[in-house]
Amino acid sequence: MQKLIPTIVLSVVVGLVSPIAQAADQPKPRLTLEQRADKARIDSERIEQAQLEKARRAAQETSAREEKIRQQSNPQDWEAQQKLKAQKQFDERESREQKYLQEAKEAAAKERKIPKP
Repeated sequence: MQKLIPTIVLSVVVGLVSPIAQAADQPKPRLTLEQRADKARIDSERIEQAQLEKARRAAQETSAREEKIRQQSNPQDWEAQQKLKAQKQFDERESREQKYLQEAKEAAAKERKIPKP
């Protein structure tokens, strides 16, 4: 039994390794110089097209981001928002002052009743 296991393992390993070794022994098809040049030209064109497409996408994304930032940071809108905010604060402060003045006038107009001890 103990001799049987190493024999099985060895046969499995040889069975797996032999097709790989045979594939490595087979020579690659040899290309002529003209075929190599054509293949290189095709590969070069494909790579160039991929790089151009990548550059176009990057340029579009950049311009889209620039436009988005430009719209968000429009200085005229910011100035207008700040003016509205300041005007609102001023109006609130003025209405508070008017309310306090009105309360003070009403308090002054009332007769005070001082309790007798």
